[in-house]
Amino acid sequence: MDEAKTAEGAAGRPGTPQPFQAPALDDLSGGGNAAGTDVRPNIEVILDVPVTLSLEVGRAQMSVGKLLRLNQGSVVELDRNAGEPLDVLVNGALVAHGEIVIVNDKFGIRLTDVLPPAKRTPAQG
Repeated sequence: MDEAKTAEGAAGRPGTPQPFQAPALDDLSGGGNAAGTDVRPNIEVILDVPVTLSLEVGRAQMSVGKLLRLNQGSVVELDRNAGEPLDVLVNGALVAHGEIVIVNDKFGIRLTDVLPPAKRTPAQG
């Protein structure tokens, strides 16, 4: 019995496996779209997407009781030494390290090390 007859006969019976048919896909290997023009990524479409840039000086863990006892003048010891680079995070992902600078009486950061994309990881919380 050929495949067409097998598929027809099994089609009406519940629980009978149907032969696999791969969906028809457009040829994506041709390097162009249907109009024959070359399609390239356009980075300009994302240039206005807002992101959050944040700097992390250090972290500290404490109990809720100790947190509630903090008041004006309290000092919290962080897990970093003075002079260590700060972490630069974009949308929570570590992307660079840097140091604080003052520019026109405002704080800024000078990037000292930008991580390659393969090493950029979400911040540990």
